[in-house]
Amino acid sequence: MSSDSAAPAPQPEFPSLTEATRTWARIALLSFGGPAGQIAVMHRILVEEKRWIGDGRFLHALNFCMLLPGPEAQQLATYIGWLMHGTRGGLIAGALFVLPGVVAIMALSWLYALYGDVGLVEALFFGLKAAILAIVLQAVVRIGRRALKNDAMRVLAVLSFLAIFAFDAPFPLIVLTAALVGFLGARTGLRAFAPGGGHGSVGGAHVDDAETLLGEEMAEMPAAARRSALKAGVAAIALWLAPVALLVLALGGGNVFAEIAVFFSKMAVVTFGGAYAVLAYVAQEAVGTYGWLRPGEMLDGLGMAETTPGPLIMVLQFVGFIGAFREAGWDSALLAGTLGGLLTTWVTFAPCFAFIFLGAPYMERLRANRDLSAALTAVTASVVGVILNLAIWFAIHVIWREVQRIEAGPLSLELPVLGSIDWIAATLSALALVAVFRLKLGMTTVLAGAAALGIVLYAAGVLA
Repeated sequence: MSSDSAAPAPQPEFPSLTEATRTWARIALLSFGGPAGQIAVMHRILVEEKRWIGDGRFLHALNFCMLLPGPEAQQLATYIGWLMHGTRGGLIAGALFVLPGVVAIMALSWLYALYGDVGLVEALFFGLKAAILAIVLQAVVRIGRRALKNDAMRVLAVLSFLAIFAFDAPFPLIVLTAALVGFLGARTGLRAFAPGGGHGSVGGAHVDDAETLLGEEMAEMPAAARRSALKAGVAAIALWLAPVALLVLALGGGNVFAEIAVFFSKMAVVTFGGAYAVLAYVAQEAVGTYGWLRPGEMLDGLGMAETTPGPLIMVLQFVGFIGAFREAGWDSALLAGTLGGLLTTWVTFAPCFAFIFLGAPYMERLRANRDLSAALTAVTASVVGVILNLAIWFAIHVIWREVQRIEAGPLSLELPVLGSIDWIAATLSALALVAVFRLKLGMTTVLAGAAALGIVLYAAGVLA
């Protein structure tokens, strides 16, 4: 037998930028179901189908993106696009991943602003709210199982919940405190703060790096690639912060557009743990501090993001749209809302490109940093408590018609007026919980079923 019979399968041909663009557009249009579903789609197409990148390199890149604030699936697309075609490839992959969600959320925001008070539309979103409650609780359970591996992590989760629920602590402070605890825990050698294994396996059949287009990982990127990425990263920071500074200087800090730019820029650097975690703080500030929208409308926006392609964090575009729509005072409120939504998206995602381009050349070094990984482990544990607060906050404002704020020294929390319970909302929420946890129905099925129930109740005259 010739030794040629044992030769490895030929590597795929390197794609042109045009072909890669088509692939990234396909991934973007299929990216429903939150980060887990988006990462699975990316793995199936890039690893199993195209064989552009192997399992090892894919998972290492994913774990690197977990160390960064922002939507990890979008950042993973940006990073792999950069590996394939440099800065242009990263920009195309990252932008296309977001584009379908931008268009869909903007269209839904227009419909919401124009027809949100129409009975049929209100009924649809009434049903969606019940489903969202169940899905957020499912996120608490899913992340908790992965993150709360020992007593130290469970204590962090409980303290984080109490800090935000009972003492109105800001989310950035909770994230920074948890990261510091994790970092110090690792430095002192405490086993409880040893970093976990990231996402682990993603797909089915294992694909070796050596059998793929990009091959094995490089210990260090070529100097030219590092310089190009660093230049792109610096440019992304400038394109992010310059408009923010101009808006504040030109319009003043109290203008709604300046407020949107500054507030969501802060969110961009503390969005560890995904959209559910940061939404707790966004709801706290956008509803309570700025008064941009009402509590139930946060759930409406989350329902939009859950049912459209792209990162779940796209819900922030809806928040920015409604804020500018109501507060800008323009003759054309829809134009103000559109600009507010696009501004929100810009300051949310421009930092993501900056983080990837600045960190990508040093990915292996960052990923191997045990202290940094331990800080992330602690942040993930604290995020469980933050998301639980989000679920309770939503439940209080959906299932009860009235809430009361309790203030006593540092204590500051909202509690429902028990006699104001909305039994229809409570029943729909209970049905959604059964569908998610007992029947194990998928997110799309639960959302569609809940929306349909809301419309049926409206048609039957149950919902006014």
